Amino acid sequence: MELSSNLGRFYINGEWVEPSTDATVEVINPATEAPIASIAMGTPADVDAAVEAAQAAFDSYSQTSIEYRVELLNRITGLLSARSEDLANLISAEMGAPKGLAKAAQAPTGVAHFATMAQILGSYEFEEQMGKSLIAKEPVGVVGMITPWNWPLNQIACKVAPALAAGCTMVLKPSEVAPLNAILFAELLDEAEVPAGVFNLVNGDGPSVGAHLSAHPGVDMMSFTGSTRAGVEVARNAAPTVKRVAQELGGKSANIILDDADLAEAVGRDAFGMCTNSGQSCNAATRMFVPFSRMEEAAAIAKGSMESVAVGDPVSDGTIIGPVVSEVQWNKIQALIEAGIEEGATLVTGGTGRPEGLDSGYFVRPTLFTNVTNDMRIAQEEIFGPVLVMIGYEDDDDAVRMANETLYGLSGYVSGSQDRAMSVARRIRSGNVHVNGAGPDFNAPFGGYKQSGNGREWGQHGFEEFLETKAIMGAG
Repeated sequence: MELSSNLGRFYINGEWVEPSTDATVEVINPATEAPIASIAMGTPADVDAAVEAAQAAFDSYSQTSIEYRVELLNRITGLLSARSEDLANLISAEMGAPKGLAKAAQAPTGVAHFATMAQILGSYEFEEQMGKSLIAKEPVGVVGMITPWNWPLNQIACKVAPALAAGCTMVLKPSEVAPLNAILFAELLDEAEVPAGVFNLVNGDGPSVGAHLSAHPGVDMMSFTGSTRAGVEVARNAAPTVKRVAQELGGKSANIILDDADLAEAVGRDAFGMCTNSGQSCNAATRMFVPFSRMEEAAAIAKGSMESVAVGDPVSDGTIIGPVVSEVQWNKIQALIEAGIEEGATLVTGGTGRPEGLDSGYFVRPTLFTNVTNDMRIAQEEIFGPVLVMIGYEDDDDAVRMANETLYGLSGYVSGSQDRAMSVARRIRSGNVHVNGAGPDFNAPFGGYKQSGNGREWGQHGFEEFLETKAIMGAG
């Protein structure tokens, strides 16, 4: 794995520049617990320079033609595709995704967002005549972006692609836990000849860089993905300047298995699937609701499925899930598994500690709890690990009620006969619902209700988050 020569610099105004201080942080490989790189850490002064560059570039970039921006997005798509394996290798090393997942999903999602956005931009109507008024859509301005470590390139791309398409300029602060893919991403945008100042990258932590970016009067919009706790801070910092804030935050997604579902198929598929990415997905189906009458049968299916999940070195063939991203996350997951045991849930498989044969690295045992009640911590708190809780219900109304009894509302899952599953899906208060195992759709909006955030990403709805609406009266 080849590391960039720009790890100690930031990308500002079309150039790799030296940071304002010599502060650095180590990037840790979670499979080995050893450092693999060191990156520069920014300060408010670095943010100021990046925002100034973005402001200066906005006047000209916002006036570029649709054709120019489509061509730019297509160039970026091609470069990301050509370097997809390199991006995947970096992601695997810095956040622990198995090489198969990194190559099949982590890196390709970034490519897909750019390709999708080029298609949307090519046919989008920016102006509409409404009587004697012209309704025009214009770029919102300078966008501050803060992205997480769990799907790092995906989250960068689903912000940067629509912002570029809309005609915005931007400053990105990627997660300091998994920043290496972002540095290569910036190098590829430079190679694609994104105009100077349109895209800027400053690495750093939340208190030093994220807070200043969120509060900066030169930033017109903040786009944040991360924990609900951190999202509250972003919104609080942004409030005095009344800037737009779009957030994709935490989740505790309900998965309702109806009594007419094929239990073996639905439970087996979803118990295995929620372990993907070591359970580190905000939309993971971590609360499975099954009829009380079928709890024992469902538990046996889920147990067999989760015990087939091979945990190990991300670079080894056959590994299904690697480590979680850090010691902090590992400790949090262990504490919540222990809380489930103490609260009286039935531990069916997994539990605390590392899987057998793994004495180092932040590896977690795929863990299944049954006989969980909806008021337990493990049923209400986002664990962000391969931990599934199984909750019994009496009837459809009971399942829907408990599914909605959460602070979160990012995603939902329903399996059963199609019409009945669709009826239940409409009652789940979440921004996404997957029916009978349906996968993601890059054209469909992604985002949450309640404390899972506000605004939408992906597709046309995500693109429109970066637009302002102007009414020009007397234009007809």
